[in-house]
Amino acid sequence: MDGNAPTISERHPITPRSPAFEYAALPRYWFANNAVATQMANGVNLLFPAGERFFIRSVKHFVDRIEDPALRAQVQGFYAQEARHGSAHQKQFEALRDQGYDIDAFLKVYDRIAWGVLEPAFSPAMRLSVTTALEHYTAIMAEGALAHGSLDLAHPKMQALLKWHACEEIEHKAVAFDVLKAVAPSYGLRIAGIALATAGLAAFWVASTVYLLQQDKKAGRPLTLGEVQAFRNHDDRSVVRDVFVRGIREYLRRDFHPTHNDNFKLATEYLASVGMV
Repeated sequence: MDGNAPTISERHPITPRSPAFEYAALPRYWFANNAVATQMANGVNLLFPAGERFFIRSVKHFVDRIEDPALRAQVQGFYAQEARHGSAHQKQFEALRDQGYDIDAFLKVYDRIAWGVLEPAFSPAMRLSVTTALEHYTAIMAEGALAHGSLDLAHPKMQALLKWHACEEIEHKAVAFDVLKAVAPSYGLRIAGIALATAGLAAFWVASTVYLLQQDKKAGRPLTLGEVQAFRNHDDRSVVRDVFVRGIREYLRRDFHPTHNDNFKLATEYLASVGMV
């Protein structure tokens, strides 16, 4: 399925890091002073902590079936990185609460639907397949953050959080895929996983963004057409085109492997620039 993929030992090391981030006095509209851009970013950030825990659970279910010691070592690094990502984003939630957003009502519904209803409805193999697909999407978003300047207009505090997260997503982007390949190497399962992952991510991301923008409106900050156009003008990369369409197109290749997108250097260079190699 991935005859041109490198061996485990040739892949980038997975190094858990624990940088400290400070969110005090974070502007309400920290992304280009634009409500649309900010709430799209806040919306996906709301999904991260519980999502990272789901990724860990999905991989951990199969850890006893992994025979390759190098892959088992990478899995441990994957757990550690994902746990730290979840904690860092959880702390950013306090900034949203301080700004007056009621995020807990959304988080309660998200938790009940995603992890109380959907997760137990599918087999462990399907949950791992969904994890693998979502890891592919996060790696693409990470590449955009580091290579295409998609975070250039973000506040420095959030840039620091999101670029660190992006680097580690690139470092471990192949781990869940390799576990899936080792325990359930079915092309059909892989494609079913990205179908479910795409529907779920899109639905929850839109819901969280709309939920936050509705609260802006209630607080006397209604969205204007000019603001929407301003966001479109400064962001020439489309989430639909450059994340979802690209991700699906790559993933449909039978010989696909995450390391075929050779972007490890992006992570190495950024981490070196901030002293986190």
